[in-house]
Amino acid sequence: MNTADLDHQIVLATQAGLPLDPQPYHRIAEQLGVEASLVQDRMKQMLKDGRIRRIAAIPNHYKLGYVANGMSVWNVPDDRIDQLGEMLGAIDYISHCYRRPRKLPEWPYNLFAMVHGMNRDEVKIKVKKIARLLGDADLGHDILFSTRILKKTGMRFKK
Repeated sequence: MNTADLDHQIVLATQAGLPLDPQPYHRIAEQLGVEASLVQDRMKQMLKDGRIRRIAAIPNHYKLGYVANGMSVWNVPDDRIDQLGEMLGAIDYISHCYRRPRKLPEWPYNLFAMVHGMNRDEVKIKVKKIARLLGDADLGHDILFSTRILKKTGMRFKK
């Protein structure tokens, strides 16, 4: 099997997640009939050249009891947004943080951070902590609570 075919087969074998196994690359290798080291090497190459973006654990926060989700939206100075975004992104109860364009005058917010909690009151307390961290950089904020769960999956290839 050439490397292009092997890479395609690796993507197909892993697109729904790595096997829940102490040696996931060995299980994939067995499935594909190659050595585990080759699977690891090919995945490293695909990461390096950008064909895959990351290999990461993605916990299901709903199953862990974090059923309140609030997208905190912040109006922060544009010249500090990178620094502030990195600070928020490092907080353990924020799953993702990113910049978005303002839509003035209705929408002044340019920094978004998803906050998870066991209930809405917990999320509100965490957002207050964020506001204290931001200090005078917090030019206004709000919380948009999730009202339903949307299935999140990336692009999937058919065999």
